[in-house]
Amino acid sequence: MKNDPYSALRYQEFSVFLVLRFSLVMAWTMQFIVIEWQVYSITKDPLSLGIIGLMEVIPAVSLALFAGHIVDQKEKRNLLRICILGFLSISLGLFFLTSPGITTSFKQSTILVGIYVLVFCGGVVRAFLGPTIFSLLALLVPKKVYPNAATWSSSTWQIGAVLGPALAGFAINLIGVNWAMLVIVGWATFAFVCLMRIPKKPIMNPNIGEPVLKSLKEGIQFVFKTKAVLGALTLDMVAVLFGGAVALLPVFAQDILKVGPQGFGVLRAAPAVGAFIIMFTTAYFPINKNAGKKLLLAVFGFGVCIIVFGLSSVFWISVVALFFSGVTDGISMVVRQTILQLKTPDHMRGRVSSVNSIFVGSSNELGAFESGITAKYMGTVTAVVFGGSMTLLTVILTSVISPAFRKLDLRKDIEVDEESKSPVTE
Repeated sequence: MKNDPYSALRYQEFSVFLVLRFSLVMAWTMQFIVIEWQVYSITKDPLSLGIIGLMEVIPAVSLALFAGHIVDQKEKRNLLRICILGFLSISLGLFFLTSPGITTSFKQSTILVGIYVLVFCGGVVRAFLGPTIFSLLALLVPKKVYPNAATWSSSTWQIGAVLGPALAGFAINLIGVNWAMLVIVGWATFAFVCLMRIPKKPIMNPNIGEPVLKSLKEGIQFVFKTKAVLGALTLDMVAVLFGGAVALLPVFAQDILKVGPQGFGVLRAAPAVGAFIIMFTTAYFPINKNAGKKLLLAVFGFGVCIIVFGLSSVFWISVVALFFSGVTDGISMVVRQTILQLKTPDHMRGRVSSVNSIFVGSSNELGAFESGITAKYMGTVTAVVFGGSMTLLTVILTSVISPAFRKLDLRKDIEVDEESKSPVTE
């Protein structure tokens, strides 16, 4: 059967979902940049930037499993509505805290505490938002379209993650922090309006009212018993944890490559551009066949790119290495999301997505921390090469220890069920 790269987009609800997700990612990434700028303007202390990440990741990770339980027990559209309203409230609070009337009437320390409190609340919202979006996606298209839907969903996230920070920078420069926050409120409001075009969905969990501890235990056991899911999460976690070269880019730009702020911008953008291109490409070339091998090769390639970047002292080689790290990371993201969507039962999507957020989400912050510590005690170049080498070692061990994962093929998991959902017709 001929591959249709736009198969998921032929379902109207999914197309609306993509617009919704793009708006949310734009709002979230813009808000993080604007908050960083405002906090550093107040404190002039780099440590305060680390506190921002800490304030968000603590509730996001600590509440993840409980959030997964709630997501599996509740109707997804309404739950996402609550999440967006929560984010809107936080954005309005930040708009209020950055207004001229407040900044001139209150002490900077008081404003700073208020910002940290709102960031913490944002971490609570984040704990529920990821599992809810993951679960809702599977209710919008039939199973046979999951791989294509995962590709478009990941691509949409990547576009928003690239454009959000850039738009935040322009907004701060052109209209200032306070009005930039109002732009963020606008994005979140638009996402809410889009969500209203998606009707309520059935709750797929047959165990409504199940005790929390029993529910959480079931979700964790599923992840650790399902080799395909565990392998995908582990590989991605290790790649993020040990391949955190991006956290050290300022050091490379200033002290090793000596390319200044313009070169730093190019280095920072290179992985995102690579990921953006490959995600659209995968819509035309499905990854269902030999998915296990493709994921192993992608993560292995990512490790090689990180090592090349760490060893390079030539700017263009470093840019190319980072570009291909984004390409391989993009392939890894699409394959992982497809595995999770196909292998996870409908009634457990919230809990499995929450475990995923613990594996991968927390490793972003831990990866930056690991890179900083190893760079301090090993040296910057050695730290990056060490991280890339640990990624390669993990891929090799996974391939040897789990031959079943190496042979994973997703084609057999895709059941053609055209009666469950049908595309929108003109």
